[in-house]
Amino acid sequence: MSTAEEFRLRFNILGPIEGWSNGERLRLGGVIQERVLATLLLEPGKVLPVSRLVEAAWDEDPPTTASHQVRKAVADLRRRIPGGAEVLVTDGPGYRVDEEQCEIDVAEFGLLIRNAKLAASDGRAAEAAEMLRSALELWRGPVLGGGGGPVIERASTSFEERRMTAAEQRIDLRLALGDAAELVVELRELAERHPLRESLRGQLMLALYRSGRQAEALDEYGKVRELLADELGIDPGPHLTKLYEGILRESPELAGPEPAPAAAPVMAVALPAEPPSTLPYDLADFTGRDQELAEILDGAKRGSEQGPLVVAIDGMGGCGKTSLAVRAAHRLAPDYPDGQLHLDLRGHTPGDQPVTAGIALDTLLRAVGVPGQLIPDDVPARTALWRSTLLGKRMLILFDNAADAAAIHPLLPLSPGSLVMVTSRARLVDLDGAQWISIGEMSPEDSAMLVAETLGDRRVAAEPEAAAELARLCGHLPLALRIATARLRNRPRWTLQYLAERLRDETRRLDELSSGARSVSATLRLSYQALDEECRHAFSTLSLHPGNEIDAHAAGALLGVPARDAEDLLEMLLDVHLVQQPEIGLYTFHDLVRSFAQSLFAEAPEDTDAVERLLGYYLTTTEVACDLLYSGRRRRSTGIDPSTSELPALDTPQRARAWFRREQGSLLAAVTLAERRGHDRYVVCLARNLVFQLNDLGLLEEFGELSRVAVAAADRLQDLSLLGVSLSNLGVACWKLGRLAEGLEAARRGRDVAIELGDLYTQAHSESILGQFNSLLGDFPAALEHMETAIAHERDLDMPRAEAESLTILSTLYEQWGRYEEAREAARRSADLSRRLGQHEGLPGAMTDLAFAHVGLGAHEEADRCLTEARALYGDTGNEANLALTLALSADVEHRLGKPVRDPDQAERALDMMRKNSSPLRRAKVENVVGRLRRRQGDTAAALELHRHAHELAASLGYRVEQAYALTGMADALGDDPAAARYREKAEQIFTELGVPAEHRRR
Repeated sequence: MSTAEEFRLRFNILGPIEGWSNGERLRLGGVIQERVLATLLLEPGKVLPVSRLVEAAWDEDPPTTASHQVRKAVADLRRRIPGGAEVLVTDGPGYRVDEEQCEIDVAEFGLLIRNAKLAASDGRAAEAAEMLRSALELWRGPVLGGGGGPVIERASTSFEERRMTAAEQRIDLRLALGDAAELVVELRELAERHPLRESLRGQLMLALYRSGRQAEALDEYGKVRELLADELGIDPGPHLTKLYEGILRESPELAGPEPAPAAAPVMAVALPAEPPSTLPYDLADFTGRDQELAEILDGAKRGSEQGPLVVAIDGMGGCGKTSLAVRAAHRLAPDYPDGQLHLDLRGHTPGDQPVTAGIALDTLLRAVGVPGQLIPDDVPARTALWRSTLLGKRMLILFDNAADAAAIHPLLPLSPGSLVMVTSRARLVDLDGAQWISIGEMSPEDSAMLVAETLGDRRVAAEPEAAAELARLCGHLPLALRIATARLRNRPRWTLQYLAERLRDETRRLDELSSGARSVSATLRLSYQALDEECRHAFSTLSLHPGNEIDAHAAGALLGVPARDAEDLLEMLLDVHLVQQPEIGLYTFHDLVRSFAQSLFAEAPEDTDAVERLLGYYLTTTEVACDLLYSGRRRRSTGIDPSTSELPALDTPQRARAWFRREQGSLLAAVTLAERRGHDRYVVCLARNLVFQLNDLGLLEEFGELSRVAVAAADRLQDLSLLGVSLSNLGVACWKLGRLAEGLEAARRGRDVAIELGDLYTQAHSESILGQFNSLLGDFPAALEHMETAIAHERDLDMPRAEAESLTILSTLYEQWGRYEEAREAARRSADLSRRLGQHEGLPGAMTDLAFAHVGLGAHEEADRCLTEARALYGDTGNEANLALTLALSADVEHRLGKPVRDPDQAERALDMMRKNSSPLRRAKVENVVGRLRRRQGDTAAALELHRHAHELAASLGYRVEQAYALTGMADALGDDPAAARYREKAEQIFTELGVPAEHRRR
């Protein structure tokens, strides 16, 4: 993955579906998104057609828009998943998951099963059993939590069978290893859950028999025989019957394995000269816990003569176990000169499976300098090597976040001299001989010290009683105290008494929590319960916002209050860390906090009025922003009353542009929210406004997907006016994405709808798009007819903005045709219109078109002036696809004028931009421009590679003129190579069909 070093991505579907990135849970969207993703994850690397995903996403009778909704779900998932475009790949008629870009528990399960099979066939039964145990621990429940359509249900059934087969194989291995007695309890539980599974019942009978419990084994046979007769009217199968008879006569074949011979001695490995130390850093602001710390330090001094000293620290999540253990470890480090090691066992880490004994031992052995080739494959041998290596050594080992005592047993040294410290949320009573230290709430004195440390002695000294009360109201929990004191640090005008009074008003709600059940969610509830009713309502309602960030105006719309009041409420939530503030004016929920807030709707219905207020606010604000940014844009009736919510001050194009870009993610999410709630009119009207911005930024995939969603919504509304606009936008998106067949169909349908309605505005736009498609496909006369019709309509209807856009298309058509003077005139008219409108988003494109015409006429100085202006207009934030063409032509023109190559090279910048862009049409043109430049610079190899790739793109799209120029470039780069003549012949054939004279072609 290109961003593999930036984040670690994992998906779990062996249970409720989960996505994790660097330990943070991803919000994957609604049911459709989850089912689509789960179906793709079930078969990683395999291309699944959209029809298969539709079948998986709906239980029965999918809607007519199901295919569009699947595509929309994929686009939404790509936005939600870091690097989503690389994970969910479009491939031919469908999609696939690139399994190299993420970890998937299903894939890990399959790999462990395969490795276990290999280990078992090699005679490594213990290692195979351990691998199967690890595989089974990946399961958290049925696939997708038992939900999903027939496709997922069938997959779930199949995987459940694989799970049970793996469980039985593991039991067979352990029975062969002589672990019969230890398996009885596990087998009884499995048999109870699967009472008709004879293979499990046979394993239970065998385990009981080998444990010396022959009567119980025979009794199990009687139970299953009776059950099968009652439920199915059949007798036990021949295998179970034969086993019963063997137990009855005590057949020697059923005896357990002979005791294993003594293992070969494991040679210890010398520790490195420099003692290893992997302890985390000691917190500078660690406060309190003096009694517990002293207990650990005193216990370590006493030591143990029979084995290592083990100190087990347990307590609730958030009480500071790890911080205490690390502080003690650093204090004790000088007493353990042979090294200090830390290992996170991830027993309670969100999104992670606990570290297995095998992996833990591998990590420990490598940490003390054991070469990888000397580390054994099986866990018992690794344990033996680990223990022999520590003989006679004094080492301190901190095992953090252990799930249970079983995770620790194989890692314990046997010889005295070392200190083992363990942290866990549960008391590890099975660690015999351990010194247990349970920590819970801090003492009042320690709490006061923490408040003073975080707030400063002066503020605490001024209000000592309020400080003590604040600590009490926070339950003397470090995490809760830090939340409260952070609020005070962020609000220096607040007094401790003021905050204590706010918390005191709601303390009756804290009775629901007991200290033993405190966790992150309980801490969130503590913060929530300290709020007044208005803030609670705001907290839950604001979680309806679909984006990552929210400002005061959007919050005001959701809550139905002025922006200033909404900001006050947000600030109150910020005080208790229920929202965060990534930058001034913006607020965001942490994913866990958002989940907590949305869970509150379990007891209260969602506020549908709030959602409509938000959608209305976004629609009205985008209308205002578009009027400022896209002057000349025609206002259309939406059929929706303007929002009465307070709008942001978008009084200049700069502010409107900044607002649009900041809110882009939220606006796209709002369209998804509107579609999910059935607000199709909002879907269409919001999409119409958003596509202007997406087009400007070159976000073409999003442009296309949003346009499809809008067309589907307009179809559902049966509103021909909105359908015509949506089809017109879809045509533009497909043109830029190079999806010519889909775009041509959309443009034709859009024109027909416009004619039916008598809508000359939409008809003009559709004619312009039809002209563009015919130009790309090489039918220049038809393209010219469409363009002349479009421009005539736009002029008659006084649509200067649309006319300017059509004139740039006309200029490009003439330039491709070799009619450079007419291309120059069309580009000049477009630039003049853009200047009169005072809008610059179309002007740099017009100036670039004008430069192309000047180049065709040999006026390179004029072209250079046009390109200088275009680059200045784009700045650093322009549409990258358009800017790339401007930079490529700039490099070409400057080389023709004998100017030195810039640093950085503008041509290389252009190529870099296009590698990241989704417009294959523009990329083909840019690569041809740079290819011609590289040939003139003498780099024929680079020129050939660029023209070849441009030809591949253009040919696949039917972009005929660039296909011909790519062939010409390949021929020029090859020189006297025999293939050059073939390429020239093919190019000449295309140019002749297009009607482009030889003397009027790009050189």
